[in-house]
Amino acid sequence: MPKEVLIRYDRCLGCRSCQLACAVAHSSAGSLFGAVLGGEKPRTRIFVHQVGGHKAPLNCRHCQDAPCVDACIAGAMHRQEDGTVTNVGGDQQCTACWMCVMVCPYGVIRSDAEGTMALKCDRECREETGIPACVRACPTGALVYDEVDDYSGRRRLDVLHRALSNV
Repeated sequence: MPKEVLIRYDRCLGCRSCQLACAVAHSSAGSLFGAVLGGEKPRTRIFVHQVGGHKAPLNCRHCQDAPCVDACIAGAMHRQEDGTVTNVGGDQQCTACWMCVMVCPYGVIRSDAEGTMALKCDRECREETGIPACVRACPTGALVYDEVDDYSGRRRLDVLHRALSNV
């Protein structure tokens, strides 16, 4: 089963470390220092917003039935073997028609800095352990890269421990 970036909203502080790590990982320099010195302004592919009193990260869910893949007129958006949905590295090139932006239910596809290509989480920021940069950078563990069933199993145990701790 493929791993997903899952979010523990109760742990997010809104520090935006995930956004910075994402942007740096997708920079040409590959480091914050190098990107700043090189004048790069790489764009993040994860978003942190405040809704009411809560801060929350939001990123591509790499949907099983991904509407962005179906809507891509150019045929650039595709699913890779590991489950990642991307418009990079396929047979066709993104034409910036923005159909993917219009159909994404999470609003997490944006344009590149030049407005010539759709930009989204491509998980090309994973290092040798396979963990995405946003997850590695999260200081509170709000972002988790795990298989869905393993994650939900741990969440159930957390709930049971809390519920039964006073019994």
